[in-house]
Amino acid sequence: MSRLNGVIRALETGGHAFSLFAPCEIETATELQTSPYDSVVFEGEHRGWDIKSLRNSLQYLMNRGQIAKDGLAPAVTPLARVPANGCEMNQFLAKQALDIGCYGIVFPHISTVEEAYNAIAACRYPRLKGKPLYEPAGIRGDGPMQAARYWGLSMAEYYAKADVWPLAAEGEIFAVLQIEDIAGVTNLPDMLKNVPGIGAVLIGEGDLSQELGVPRQTEHPEVVAAMAQVVATCKEHNVIVGHPHVTKANAQRVIDEGYRFLMAAAPRSFDTVNTVRAQVGG
Repeated sequence: MSRLNGVIRALETGGHAFSLFAPCEIETATELQTSPYDSVVFEGEHRGWDIKSLRNSLQYLMNRGQIAKDGLAPAVTPLARVPANGCEMNQFLAKQALDIGCYGIVFPHISTVEEAYNAIAACRYPRLKGKPLYEPAGIRGDGPMQAARYWGLSMAEYYAKADVWPLAAEGEIFAVLQIEDIAGVTNLPDMLKNVPGIGAVLIGEGDLSQELGVPRQTEHPEVVAAMAQVVATCKEHNVIVGHPHVTKANAQRVIDEGYRFLMAAAPRSFDTVNTVRAQVGG
Protein backbone atom coordinates (compact mmCIF):
# COMPACT_ATOMS: atom_id res chain seq x y z
CA MET A 1 0.00 0.00 0.00
CA SER A 2 1.38 3.42 -0.94
CA ARG A 3 1.67 6.33 1.44
CA LEU A 4 -1.59 7.70 2.82
CA ASN A 5 -0.06 10.92 4.12
CA GLY A 6 0.78 13.23 1.24
CA VAL A 7 3.14 15.36 3.32
CA ILE A 8 5.25 12.36 4.26
CA ARG A 9 5.12 11.13 0.67
CA ALA A 10 6.58 14.40 -0.57
CA LEU A 11 9.20 14.78 2.14
CA GLU A 12 10.58 11.26 2.29
CA THR A 13 11.35 11.40 -1.43
CA GLY A 14 13.37 14.57 -0.92
CA GLY A 15 10.74 17.01 -2.13
CA HIS A 16 8.88 19.94 -0.65
CA ALA A 17 5.44 19.72 0.95
CA PHE A 18 2.93 22.52 0.44
CA SER A 19 0.28 23.34 3.02
CA LEU A 20 -1.90 26.13 4.39
CA PHE A 21 -3.90 27.04 7.47
CA ALA A 22 -7.64 26.99 6.85
CA PRO A 23 -10.82 27.31 8.93
CA CYS A 24 -12.91 24.24 9.77
CA GLU A 25 -15.67 25.00 7.30
CA ILE A 26 -17.46 22.74 4.85
CA GLU A 27 -17.17 25.32 2.07
CA THR A 28 -13.40 25.67 2.50
CA ALA A 29 -12.87 21.92 2.70
CA THR A 30 -14.89 21.39 -0.47
CA GLU A 31 -12.89 24.06 -2.29
CA LEU A 32 -9.62 22.42 -1.26
CA GLN A 33 -10.56 18.95 -2.56
CA THR A 34 -8.88 19.46 -5.93
CA SER A 35 -6.30 22.07 -4.92
CA PRO A 36 -2.55 21.62 -5.51
CA TYR A 37 -1.70 21.45 -1.80
CA ASP A 38 -0.20 18.33 -0.21
CA SER A 39 -2.04 19.09 3.01
CA VAL A 40 -4.29 21.49 4.85
CA VAL A 41 -3.89 22.40 8.52
CA PHE A 42 -7.36 22.98 9.90
CA GLU A 43 -7.03 25.86 12.31
CA GLY A 44 -8.04 25.31 15.92
CA GLU A 45 -5.72 27.70 17.73
CA HIS A 46 -7.12 31.10 16.78
CA ARG A 47 -10.55 30.18 15.41
CA GLY A 48 -11.85 28.06 18.28
CA TRP A 49 -11.80 24.31 18.79
CA ASP A 50 -14.87 22.59 17.38
CA ILE A 51 -14.34 18.86 16.95
CA LYS A 52 -17.63 18.40 15.05
CA SER A 53 -16.69 21.09 12.52
CA LEU A 54 -13.28 19.50 12.16
CA ARG A 55 -14.90 16.09 11.52
CA ASN A 56 -17.21 17.60 8.92
CA SER A 57 -14.29 19.32 7.24
CA LEU A 58 -12.44 16.01 6.96
CA GLN A 59 -15.44 14.41 5.30
CA TYR A 60 -15.98 17.24 2.81
CA LEU A 61 -12.27 17.26 1.96
CA MET A 62 -12.74 13.82 0.38
CA ASN A 63 -13.43 13.65 -3.36
CA ARG A 64 -15.03 10.38 -4.48
CA GLY A 65 -13.80 10.69 -8.05
CA GLN A 66 -10.23 11.17 -6.90
CA ILE A 67 -10.46 8.26 -4.47
CA ALA A 68 -11.88 5.97 -7.15
CA LYS A 69 -9.00 6.91 -9.41
CA ASP A 70 -6.03 7.19 -7.05
CA GLY A 71 -6.87 5.25 -3.88
CA LEU A 72 -8.06 5.59 -0.32
CA ALA A 73 -6.55 8.78 1.01
CA PRO A 74 -7.70 12.34 0.30
CA ALA A 75 -5.47 14.07 -2.25
CA VAL A 76 -5.03 16.87 0.29
CA THR A 77 -3.97 15.40 3.63
CA PRO A 78 -5.85 16.83 6.64
CA LEU A 79 -3.86 17.95 9.69
CA ALA A 80 -5.08 20.03 12.63
CA ARG A 81 -3.52 22.76 14.74
CA VAL A 82 -4.62 22.40 18.35
CA PRO A 83 -5.36 25.47 20.52
CA ALA A 84 -3.27 24.67 23.59
CA ASN A 85 0.22 26.11 23.99
CA GLY A 86 2.89 23.55 24.72
CA CYS A 87 3.06 24.42 28.41
CA GLU A 88 -0.62 23.54 28.83
CA MET A 89 0.05 19.83 28.12
CA ASN A 90 -3.49 19.23 26.80
CA GLN A 91 -2.92 15.85 25.18
CA PHE A 92 -6.66 15.24 24.73
CA LEU A 93 -6.83 17.76 21.88
CA ALA A 94 -4.40 15.75 19.77
CA LYS A 95 -6.24 12.55 20.72
CA GLN A 96 -9.58 13.92 19.54
CA ALA A 97 -8.18 15.11 16.20
CA LEU A 98 -6.36 11.85 15.55
CA ASP A 99 -9.38 9.78 16.56
CA ILE A 100 -11.54 11.32 13.83
CA GLY A 101 -8.89 10.73 11.18
CA CYS A 102 -6.40 13.60 11.07
CA TYR A 103 -3.02 12.52 9.74
CA GLY A 104 -1.05 14.84 11.96
CA ILE A 105 -1.02 17.60 14.53
CA VAL A 106 0.56 21.05 14.62
CA PHE A 107 1.46 21.99 18.20
CA PRO A 108 1.82 25.75 18.82
CA HIS A 109 4.26 27.40 21.21
CA ILE A 110 6.63 24.55 22.02
CA SER A 111 9.42 25.99 24.17
CA THR A 112 11.02 23.15 26.17
CA VAL A 113 12.14 19.56 25.88
CA GLU A 114 9.31 18.51 28.21
CA GLU A 115 6.72 20.19 25.99
CA ALA A 116 8.19 18.63 22.84
CA TYR A 117 8.20 15.19 24.46
CA ASN A 118 4.59 15.61 25.55
CA ALA A 119 3.50 16.60 22.04
CA ILE A 120 5.04 13.55 20.38
CA ALA A 121 3.86 11.23 23.16
CA ALA A 122 0.29 12.51 22.62
CA CYS A 123 0.42 11.19 19.05
CA ARG A 124 1.54 7.68 20.03
CA TYR A 125 -0.09 4.63 21.57
CA PRO A 126 1.52 3.15 24.70
CA ARG A 127 3.79 0.14 24.51
CA LEU A 128 5.74 -1.74 27.14
CA LYS A 129 9.07 -0.31 28.19
CA GLY A 130 11.86 -2.14 26.42
CA LYS A 131 9.87 -2.67 23.23
CA PRO A 132 11.26 -1.20 19.99
CA LEU A 133 10.64 2.53 19.53
CA TYR A 134 9.43 2.90 23.10
CA GLU A 135 10.45 6.55 23.41
CA PRO A 136 8.72 8.96 23.49
CA ALA A 137 6.43 6.84 25.63
CA GLY A 138 2.95 7.00 24.10
CA ILE A 139 -0.03 8.34 26.03
CA ARG A 140 -2.75 8.36 23.35
CA GLY A 141 -5.91 6.62 24.47
CA ASP A 142 -7.40 3.80 22.41
CA GLY A 143 -10.48 4.78 20.42
CA PRO A 144 -9.66 5.08 16.71
CA MET A 145 -12.76 3.55 15.15
CA GLN A 146 -13.60 6.70 13.17
CA ALA A 147 -9.97 7.18 12.17
CA ALA A 148 -9.61 3.64 10.81
CA ARG A 149 -12.80 4.10 8.80
CA TYR A 150 -11.62 7.47 7.46
CA TRP A 151 -8.24 6.03 6.48
CA GLY A 152 -10.03 3.08 4.83
CA LEU A 153 -8.19 0.50 6.92
CA SER A 154 -8.99 -2.33 9.27
CA MET A 155 -8.25 -1.67 12.91
CA ALA A 156 -5.15 -3.86 12.73
CA GLU A 157 -3.92 -1.97 9.67
CA TYR A 158 -4.59 1.35 11.35
CA TYR A 159 -2.64 0.41 14.48
CA ALA A 160 0.31 -0.58 12.29
CA LYS A 161 0.38 2.86 10.67
CA ALA A 162 -0.77 5.11 13.51
CA ASP A 163 2.66 6.19 14.65
CA VAL A 164 4.85 9.22 14.09
CA TRP A 165 7.11 9.55 11.08
CA PRO A 166 10.07 9.44 10.70
CA LEU A 167 10.58 7.60 13.99
CA ALA A 168 8.39 4.77 12.70
CA ALA A 169 9.27 4.10 9.07
CA GLU A 170 5.70 3.03 8.23
CA GLY A 171 4.11 5.72 10.38
CA GLU A 172 1.53 8.00 8.77
CA ILE A 173 1.23 10.61 11.53
CA PHE A 174 3.06 13.87 10.98
CA ALA A 175 3.78 15.84 14.16
CA VAL A 176 4.81 19.47 13.78
CA LEU A 177 6.26 21.58 16.58
CA GLN A 178 5.95 25.34 16.31
CA ILE A 179 8.89 27.35 17.63
CA GLU A 180 7.51 30.80 18.42
CA ASP A 181 9.68 32.32 21.14
CA ILE A 182 13.32 32.74 22.09
CA ALA A 183 13.07 30.01 24.74
CA GLY A 184 12.04 27.62 21.98
CA VAL A 185 14.88 28.76 19.75
CA THR A 186 17.35 28.31 22.61
CA ASN A 187 16.03 24.90 23.65
CA LEU A 188 15.55 23.53 20.14
CA PRO A 189 18.92 21.72 19.98
CA ASP A 190 18.01 19.75 23.11
CA MET A 191 14.52 19.04 21.77
CA LEU A 192 15.84 17.60 18.52
CA LYS A 193 18.55 15.66 20.32
CA ASN A 194 16.30 14.12 22.97
CA VAL A 195 12.84 13.79 21.37
CA PRO A 196 12.63 11.46 18.38
CA GLY A 197 9.56 11.48 16.15
CA ILE A 198 9.37 15.17 15.29
CA GLY A 199 8.12 15.38 11.70
CA ALA A 200 8.93 19.04 11.23
CA VAL A 201 9.66 22.27 13.06
CA LEU A 202 7.50 25.19 11.91
CA ILE A 203 8.65 28.69 12.81
CA GLY A 204 6.01 31.03 14.20
CA GLU A 205 7.52 34.28 12.98
CA GLY A 206 4.55 36.40 14.06
CA ASP A 207 4.78 35.48 17.74
CA LEU A 208 8.55 35.51 17.56
CA SER A 209 8.51 39.08 16.26
CA GLN A 210 6.11 40.06 19.06
CA GLU A 211 8.51 38.86 21.73
CA LEU A 212 11.43 40.61 20.04
CA GLY A 213 9.51 43.89 20.17
CA VAL A 214 9.00 44.27 16.43
CA PRO A 215 5.45 42.95 15.85
CA ARG A 216 4.87 41.61 12.34
CA GLN A 217 8.21 43.00 11.16
CA THR A 218 9.28 39.62 9.85
CA GLU A 219 12.19 41.06 7.86
CA HIS A 220 13.67 42.76 10.93
CA PRO A 221 17.29 41.64 11.46
CA GLU A 222 16.56 40.15 14.89
CA VAL A 223 13.67 38.06 13.54
CA VAL A 224 15.71 36.97 10.53
CA ALA A 225 18.60 35.97 12.77
CA ALA A 226 16.38 33.92 15.10
CA MET A 227 14.78 32.14 12.15
CA ALA A 228 18.19 31.41 10.67
CA GLN A 229 19.23 29.88 13.98
CA VAL A 230 16.22 27.55 13.88
CA VAL A 231 17.01 26.52 10.31
CA ALA A 232 20.65 25.83 11.19
CA THR A 233 19.64 23.73 14.20
CA CYS A 234 17.19 21.68 12.14
CA LYS A 235 19.79 21.09 9.44
CA GLU A 236 22.30 19.95 12.04
CA HIS A 237 19.83 17.37 13.37
CA ASN A 238 18.38 16.42 9.97
CA VAL A 239 14.85 17.57 10.85
CA ILE A 240 12.50 19.20 8.34
CA VAL A 241 11.98 22.92 8.89
CA GLY A 242 8.86 24.80 7.84
CA HIS A 243 8.22 28.40 6.80
CA PRO A 244 4.83 29.91 7.74
CA HIS A 245 4.36 32.47 4.95
CA VAL A 246 5.51 31.49 1.48
CA THR A 247 4.65 33.69 -1.49
CA LYS A 248 5.73 33.94 -5.10
CA ALA A 249 8.03 36.77 -4.08
CA ASN A 250 9.92 34.97 -1.32
CA ALA A 251 9.60 31.33 -2.43
CA GLN A 252 13.00 30.94 -4.04
CA ARG A 253 14.79 32.53 -1.08
CA VAL A 254 12.85 30.39 1.40
CA ILE A 255 13.69 27.22 -0.52
CA ASP A 256 17.35 28.20 -0.91
CA GLU A 257 17.55 28.71 2.86
CA GLY A 258 16.49 25.09 3.40
CA TYR A 259 12.78 25.20 4.22
CA ARG A 260 10.84 22.18 2.94
CA PHE A 261 7.43 22.37 4.69
CA LEU A 262 5.97 25.39 2.96
CA MET A 263 2.85 27.16 4.21
CA ALA A 264 1.14 29.41 1.65
CA ALA A 265 0.66 32.95 2.89
CA ALA A 266 -2.58 33.43 0.93
CA PRO A 267 -5.00 30.55 1.65
CA ARG A 268 -6.55 30.22 -1.80
CA SER A 269 -3.56 31.18 -3.94
CA PHE A 270 -3.52 27.95 -5.90
CA ASP A 271 -1.50 29.66 -8.63
CA THR A 272 1.20 30.47 -6.07
CA VAL A 273 1.56 26.79 -5.18
CA ASN A 274 1.70 25.79 -8.85
CA THR A 275 4.32 28.45 -9.55
CA VAL A 276 6.48 27.43 -6.61
CA ARG A 277 6.18 23.77 -7.55
CA ALA A 278 7.47 24.61 -11.00
CA GLN A 279 10.38 26.52 -9.43
CA VAL A 280 11.46 23.63 -7.23
CA GLY A 281 10.62 20.82 -9.60
CA GLY A 282 7.74 19.34 -7.56
